Amino acid sequence: MSGSGTILEAIISQGIHVALVASDRPCRGLEIARDAGIDALLVDRSAFGGFAKDFDREGYSAELARSLGAHGINLVAMAGFGTVTTAVFHEAFPGRVLNTHPSLLPDFKGWHAVAQVIEAKVPESGCTVHIATEELDNGPILAQRRVAVLASDDESTLHERIKTVERSLYPLVISRVIASLEEGREPVSVAGTLEEN
Repeated sequence: MSGSGTILEAIISQGIHVALVASDRPCRGLEIARDAGIDALLVDRSAFGGFAKDFDREGYSAELARSLGAHGINLVAMAGFGTVTTAVFHEAFPGRVLNTHPSLLPDFKGWHAVAQVIEAKVPESGCTVHIATEELDNGPILAQRRVAVLASDDESTLHERIKTVERSLYPLVISRVIASLEEGREPVSVAGTLEEN
């Protein structure tokens, strides 16, 4: 988690058990976790070079994997987590790192997806829940929901409507993934869906 924590609030409100909230920088999500009685962990990028060009991504990824492993974590649900992790992290949680992204992947990958949608003047966007891999926004898609792009939209208004959809879709998919793991199935077996909103 790196952002405002509204998706975390949605996950908690749906009664999903959250064992730990970890962040790569100080953020509101850590406060939400503490207020909810959930363990909060800051694995700060600044100790690995922060946002400089020489950021030690490999070292950071290894430390994040070690820290989550030490807390007994076996399923990771990223929500606005702003650091792309390397193979060492994904190998520690094979097929068990989820992410939500504010576009209909594979279109408009990366941190500025909503701005790219507005710039491209496409008629619809939406959100995607997928299994994260070391390649940015490229893992198997578990579910998607469409959101119309209105003529009056700017980046802020569109992003807020997409986040509203994410706050309902992501907890739903997380619950389905947890159920599939409890049944001995891998998360990728959760059927992908494309729903209107």
